[in-house]
Amino acid sequence: MRYGVCPQSIVALRSAPQDGSEMISQLLYGEHFKILEARKKWSRIRMAFDTCEGWVSNLQLQEIPEEEYLEREKIALPCYSNDLISHVYSTDEKMLQPIVLGSVLTKTQSFQHIFEGDFTQGSHEKSGLVKTALLYLKAPYLGGGKTPFGIDSPGFSQMVYRINGYTLSREIEAQSKQGEALSFIEESEAGDLAFFDNEEGIINHVGIILQDNFIIHVYGEVRIDRLDHTGIFNAERRLYTHKLRVIKKVI
Repeated sequence: MRYGVCPQSIVALRSAPQDGSEMISQLLYGEHFKILEARKKWSRIRMAFDTCEGWVSNLQLQEIPEEEYLEREKIALPCYSNDLISHVYSTDEKMLQPIVLGSVLTKTQSFQHIFEGDFTQGSHEKSGLVKTALLYLKAPYLGGGKTPFGIDSPGFSQMVYRINGYTLSREIEAQSKQGEALSFIEESEAGDLAFFDNEEGIINHVGIILQDNFIIHVYGEVRIDRLDHTGIFNAERRLYTHKLRVIKKVI
């Protein structure tokens, strides 16, 4: 088995080994993974954090030895960058490199960039979820994205929870199976997750509940709308855009 780490700010994780294939997720700076299959230009990987699998260009990964991968796996409380944009300094290239919110700041022997920005570590109180979620406001929708410069709904909920020390799956259906289901909105707290389904009953959207019957979610962009027992009400369009399926308390 071979192992790697993401040395760039944002790298596309694709469904097939070609540039035009669907982006199913992204790797952020410092995320590590197993290399399941290596080809001339592409490698199929499995991310350590959420086991998401896909293809990455070999030009955008850095291989690390097994002992470094295992060293990263042993870290109980990873550090994450906590600014929309910050920088790491490469001692080899003598250059600053931009990184985005939620990048992983773990140092290992072959991956030793210097970071001096704001970071977060460990599990935080539930109120921290709302504070982090608000950092993504106005981020545009991007299928497979998980950064303030492009994000989808499960990427949004996953990153908000991850930065606060909690693990959510990357796939929306898997997320909907985590935690405890609540019977009524009145039982929910700010930071709980609300899931929504389509006409076929397939869960296809998730958002983070705020106080006073509001929700922050990705609909064209990260935005705040009203939430009730029917679903999400968009005041600008004067209609319900998403039908409520279930509310989950994960923490």
